Amino acid sequence: MASILQTFVFALAGFAIVECGKPSLTDPLGLLEETEFVGKGQNYVSGSVWPKPQRESRSDKYFAVDPAKFKFSVAGQQSSVLSLAMARYMPLTFPDTKVSTEWKMEQVETLQIKVSNEYAPMELSTDESYELDIQSPNSMLTATTVWGALRGLETFSQVVHQNESGSYFVQMNQIVDFPRFHHRGFLIDTSRHFIALPIILKFVDAMAYSKFNVLHWHIVDNQAFPYVSKTFPTLHSQGAWNNKTHIYTPDDVQTVIQYAANRGIRVMPEFDTPGHTRSWYSIPNLLTKCYSGSKPDGSLGPIDPTIDANYDFLKSFFTEISEVFPDYYMHLGGDEVSFYCWQTNPIIKKWMDEHGVQNYSALEQYYEQKLIDIINGLKKGYVIWQEVIDNGVKVKQDTIVNVWKGGWQNEMAKVTAQGYRAILSSCWYLNYISYGPDWPNYYKCDPQDFTGTKEQKDLVIGGTGCMWGEWVDGTNLLSRTWGRALAVGERLWSSKETNDAKEAEGRIWEHRCRYLRRGIQAENVVQSQYCLHEWRNPRG
Repeated sequence: MASILQTFVFALAGFAIVECGKPSLTDPLGLLEETEFVGKGQNYVSGSVWPKPQRESRSDKYFAVDPAKFKFSVAGQQSSVLSLAMARYMPLTFPDTKVSTEWKMEQVETLQIKVSNEYAPMELSTDESYELDIQSPNSMLTATTVWGALRGLETFSQVVHQNESGSYFVQMNQIVDFPRFHHRGFLIDTSRHFIALPIILKFVDAMAYSKFNVLHWHIVDNQAFPYVSKTFPTLHSQGAWNNKTHIYTPDDVQTVIQYAANRGIRVMPEFDTPGHTRSWYSIPNLLTKCYSGSKPDGSLGPIDPTIDANYDFLKSFFTEISEVFPDYYMHLGGDEVSFYCWQTNPIIKKWMDEHGVQNYSALEQYYEQKLIDIINGLKKGYVIWQEVIDNGVKVKQDTIVNVWKGGWQNEMAKVTAQGYRAILSSCWYLNYISYGPDWPNYYKCDPQDFTGTKEQKDLVIGGTGCMWGEWVDGTNLLSRTWGRALAVGERLWSSKETNDAKEAEGRIWEHRCRYLRRGIQAENVVQSQYCLHEWRNPRG
């Protein structure tokens, strides 16, 4: 009976069968008993790492880890980021502290952390590599930057695992790891539905657990303007869903930025223009008046590109944004610009005739070039949605293009052929849902899987998963994103050859279980399985 169960469970997990009986060095988790498994149906892949490291050399030898004796230590100077991370990762690594080490075996007592460049800035090209050497009694984590050390601490928190009685173990292991792509982002939308600050912070935690490094904050849109601008306070006072409760104050914004930074995550704000701006209506004459016949019909369209004063407003507004958000990049949007109101407005038609602007795509180009000149003047970099390029707008060569539409392989080939760096989002719109496991579809999407030269593919700097907010608010943002987004995280971090969804199934299931234990109400990703530590509301 035991051998049949062993074969079934470990075949599901894709791991070698071990002898049943009492726990041993080859079965320190104590999952096997003489007649049945403890935890029926639990094909546990204990201590697996997500995203999968670039190189990992696991030994059959196990060490015990006693949380009462274990400690992190730092060789050399210690930054506040690393100090906070060590304090944070003790309970993440050892969620249960009142346990004893029951096996008479060697122990890991210390993880020594050595960082070469403690104060390297966090930016697009930051070195996030690390090496983790698990030995007894002292293990070692080395990294060039503190940001690499953060990734290594996350990995260490995953390789340490418990048996059913709660004792902690870790395998002897050597890991050499680094991200495949520099940009590993995720978008949240706080306009269609307001997302409360605690939920955003928990989302940032969830990102860090899978080594994402960019929070793409689509903070405003047609529906609402929750961002509190000091320079233009009417934007939120008239544009927010509720200008008292559904807003992000300057302190809120700084809280998100600092919280993310402590986890090695950059915050890239998106203020999408000239379309998606109906909530900006409090600024006089900013939005185009739509006409019916010879008179305005009361509706408003995109920003009016023909009014010089609008560029004065944009310069003042984006000056503020550049000062509030420290990251070098901001997302300028530029997608889905409807020409309807421009077409119906006789004042705009007259201006176009006087200035020799032949069509509305050229008018959009006029706007985008003026805006880009403003951003360049602020010494900031920028990301744009693909329509800007599709519509023939001439932009600087260091522009980053965010591809989001279907037929993305052709679009990536076109964008990179023009020498622009590219970010892929098309196949990672997680707001679309379907019955059954859809994460394998996200898992098999590779940003470099298009026809092009090596030079073109080298221009792909990564990708951004998206959770648009039309049907998502604080009640389901976390659960709908995670654990499906884990597939995106591994695709952007791990090697190109890490692409076997069947092999990944046991690991993604274990990592989803970690999310539950860490207070993230992540959706199930594997049919008819359970987690030893099911999700419990942290408040009771």
